[in-house]
Amino acid sequence: MEINETLVRNIILEVLKNYNMAEENVNFTPSGAKPSVSSQSGQLTLREAGPAKHGVSKNEVVIALAPAFGIYQTKTITGLPHSDVLRQIMAGIEEEGLTARVVRVEKSSDVAAIASLATKLSGSGIAIGIQSKGTSIIHQKDLSQLSNLELFPQAPLIDLETYRAIGKNAAKYAKGESPNPVPVRNDQMARPKYQAIAGLLHIKETEHVDLNKEPVELTVNFK
Repeated sequence: MEINETLVRNIILEVLKNYNMAEENVNFTPSGAKPSVSSQSGQLTLREAGPAKHGVSKNEVVIALAPAFGIYQTKTITGLPHSDVLRQIMAGIEEEGLTARVVRVEKSSDVAAIASLATKLSGSGIAIGIQSKGTSIIHQKDLSQLSNLELFPQAPLIDLETYRAIGKNAAKYAKGESPNPVPVRNDQMARPKYQAIAGLLHIKETEHVDLNKEPVELTVNFK
């Protein structure tokens, strides 16, 4: 069955209305649109800078963005701007004295697959994967795709402070440390409340997967 943009949006808005969520928490670019080399969204500009290179610096952590991040979707499932999310992750890495390198992975919309591929590009072997709806993971090069260092599957419960902590912990792993896992909130109602919209956002992300496209380097500019 072909997914109709208007139908998907109407379903999402109905879900939002049922839970008294604001419409602006969901941001779409029409599925027929194509990303330009430079994609600007609010306070964030992402510019493609060629194929992603294999890093040689042990002092870097790669942040791997999902296909729609900052282009077709610009906010997490709870309305956090992607600009703020990326800024906080990068700040956490830099606070630990390391460098953040940002790439986009378009071969998959699965957060583990995105991060696992990025670990092979990272000089330290450590990477953070993040989907447009906010789900995140810290991964390590020598782990299988289905394993990870830390997983943050409940995007509705991740705030900006947590994203900063994710960046810090990733940098600590890159330095060979064994940090305490990032504290995460637990809300048994989060899953049923957001399950429908999470699924629809993931469908929209998956529409932009390109199995033939290799990861690309991104330059990041915050206004």
